[in-house]
Amino acid sequence: MKTLIIYFSETGTTKERAQAIARELGADLYEIKAKIPYTSQDRNWYDDSSRCNLEQYDERSRPDFAGNLPDISHYERILIGHPTWWGIPPRIVQTVMDQMDFSDKILGSFSTSGGSSYAKAQPIFNQYAAKHHIAGDVLNSTAAMKGWLKRLN
Repeated sequence: MKTLIIYFSETGTTKERAQAIARELGADLYEIKAKIPYTSQDRNWYDDSSRCNLEQYDERSRPDFAGNLPDISHYERILIGHPTWWGIPPRIVQTVMDQMDFSDKILGSFSTSGGSSYAKAQPIFNQYAAKHHIAGDVLNSTAAMKGWLKRLN
């Protein structure tokens, strides 16, 4: 099955997981990059006025991404990888997804997280019409990744 992994990664953890999944599936990769890169201060969850706090608490926030989106027309399955920020994907992931049509795609998602489950993230992905949804999961370990990959087939 022709698969594209679209991922966003600020510290490299999600990128490593996306690359490992791509190797396992023979999938293509597309990295979401912020038009205005995030700094460590932007990601400071202790600062109520930090960029990420302001974005994550505003459901309408859609930070700009850099570059052009990939053509997904020739892919059957799209997997979205992201870190978990405040229990959900960074809003920039929704910026990208808002501009894509998943109606004839199999859509799945995965995250890396310092402690959150996938409970708050899954409903966000369920909003995007797809032929079939694959339940998302936090893939912090190789074992978790292998288990999730088994569910894909």
